[in-house]
Amino acid sequence: MTVVAPPVSDLDLFDDEVLLDPYPSYAALRELGTVVHLPANEVYALTGYRVIRNALIDWESFSSAGAIGFNPAVNEALAGTSLASDPPDHTRLRATLTANLSPRALRGLKQTIDAKADALVADLAARGSFEAVDALARAFPLEVVADLIGFTGRVRDNMLRWGQAAMQVIGPMNHRTAESFPIAGELYEWCSTVTAEDLTPGSVGRGIFEAQERGAIPPGAAGYIIHQYLGAGVDTTIAAIGNIVALFAAHPEQLALVRANPKLVPGAFNEALRYWAPVHAWGRRATRDLEIDGVVIPEGAKVAILFGAGNRDARHYENPDAFLVERAPTDHLSFGYGPHGCAGQGLARLEAHAVIEALARHVERLVVGAEVRIPSNITRGIEQLPVLEVVPV
Repeated sequence: MTVVAPPVSDLDLFDDEVLLDPYPSYAALRELGTVVHLPANEVYALTGYRVIRNALIDWESFSSAGAIGFNPAVNEALAGTSLASDPPDHTRLRATLTANLSPRALRGLKQTIDAKADALVADLAARGSFEAVDALARAFPLEVVADLIGFTGRVRDNMLRWGQAAMQVIGPMNHRTAESFPIAGELYEWCSTVTAEDLTPGSVGRGIFEAQERGAIPPGAAGYIIHQYLGAGVDTTIAAIGNIVALFAAHPEQLALVRANPKLVPGAFNEALRYWAPVHAWGRRATRDLEIDGVVIPEGAKVAILFGAGNRDARHYENPDAFLVERAPTDHLSFGYGPHGCAGQGLARLEAHAVIEALARHVERLVVGAEVRIPSNITRGIEQLPVLEVVPV
């Protein structure tokens, strides 16, 4: 095979219009190739399902160390965290995180989370109209995560703005990043000084400090692990739940399928994640010259993983631009893959499954107004979604 330079596009991944609806741009990039050079962002974008999945598992070639963000300041700030490290350091740091988020560890939470979701959705449905993002997509995961980690007081009050800012600053140094750095700095500062006593007894947060005391993680690492719960998990789950409401409102026949067959609940969530990926782009660094599909990514180059582009690749998914809950795509890319696969996906599934089950139980159809989206560097979600009418079951 002849090795050539990658195709080039003048697309800016972080342009407002692209962030609001990236899917036409993703389609255009896939037409150019599975790897496309984007000089505007100084990155090599991975656009195809197969190459993205392969890159996510190949941490030796596509490094996360000092590379997940699209500006040097955030990569420096995240140095030493499990998000921005490679094995073996990543393996040790992540072990404590995943131990507290394993299916076994979360099993006891299912009944509580299901009950909370059912009560909330039942109340909102009974009102007949509500703001879906504030009243459901934000309110529910914020409460669940705060209780789980043991956040109280000022931290609990700041979870939303801190979580949003922590994701925003992963983008390039544009105005969104610059405005968010001081807010993200509040979170970094708190995580660097938090102690076990600042968290609720019996919480997962306390458990992380206990692991630090046992020597299971390095001294001082507990705060950074707690940062990952809040920084990487809250805003993405909010986006996913908001997307679920919007998709079922737009496709009531798909909600009817779930109502008729509750076993479709997990598949419905996977399809929502595939159809609208909550994370726009994530960074890696090429550790050597990499040849992919006949083109070369040079050593040291910044690589952009475009989850949503891979999730709509027609070479992997038939009819990829349709939202079909019976597709049940367990292999979607939105939770990542390989060593850096989303550590909090078990909790996100519990929350989202509970919301889908409650919607199917209480709602026949949702009549919604226009959704409002605001450009965001990394997380793609809905800012406002007015539910104008609830047709009950």
